[in-house]
Amino acid sequence: MSDPENDDPGRGERIAKHLARAGVASRRDAERLIAEGKVKLNGKTVETPATFVAPGDRVTVEGKPVAAPERTRLFRYHKPDGLVTTHRDPQGRPTVFEKLPPGLPRVVSVGRLDITSEGLLLLTNDGELARRLELPSNGWLRRYRVRVHGPVDERALAGLPRGVTIEGVAYGPIEAGLDSRQGANAWLTVSLKEGKNREVRRVMAHLGLQVTRLIRVAYGPFQLGALPRGGVEEVHPRILRDQLGIGEKPARRRAAEAPVTPEPPAAPKMPP
Repeated sequence: MSDPENDDPGRGERIAKHLARAGVASRRDAERLIAEGKVKLNGKTVETPATFVAPGDRVTVEGKPVAAPERTRLFRYHKPDGLVTTHRDPQGRPTVFEKLPPGLPRVVSVGRLDITSEGLLLLTNDGELARRLELPSNGWLRRYRVRVHGPVDERALAGLPRGVTIEGVAYGPIEAGLDSRQGANAWLTVSLKEGKNREVRRVMAHLGLQVTRLIRVAYGPFQLGALPRGGVEEVHPRILRDQLGIGEKPARRRAAEAPVTPEPPAAPKMPP
């Protein structure tokens, strides 16, 4: 995943990108750590994110050595409600990363789900990949199952693909459909591409509906499926290659998939 703005083959890669690819933090958070004087390169405090890291350099964050970036890995995680999507919470609330099962590499999240939301959260050991997957320019749909309380106006739902502005914030096209209704409660399927902070809740509140449960079931091509609450499953490297262009095919497989000239079909055997 080359980044022409930050890569220099003769000098290596910029340190913020290096920390992101090593899974230490997102690039933005890495720049914050640098500004706070917590990052050292070969024993000297790094003063600018424009610093380059070359092979063999020693990098530490808060005195802890940073290993060289490993191969890019991506995980599907079924986030339960009641967890915040952050590594450290100033209010002391339980975090996603405290509750992950043992054996995982250090990971960062692709976007966030708020504390009362649940469902699919993508995790990766490569902060650059997380940054890439968060970009609205991907055009990936985020799909949710949403339980709401209140009267559902299907005509109002039908107008959401035109976008809506709420308290000066413009939200892009949203697809929302009524799945079922029972008394004052209903289940909706909601799909959107941008995913601004608390977008689904704010748009539903604008329609007079209170969200009582919000479950993300898909993020682009990745599905929650039958993954149990709190469960983690790694995305197969083949899928990373096919969907994201990450990694290369082994030489043996490249050879096996090379185009060949088909042999003419054998003549059919005649019955005796």
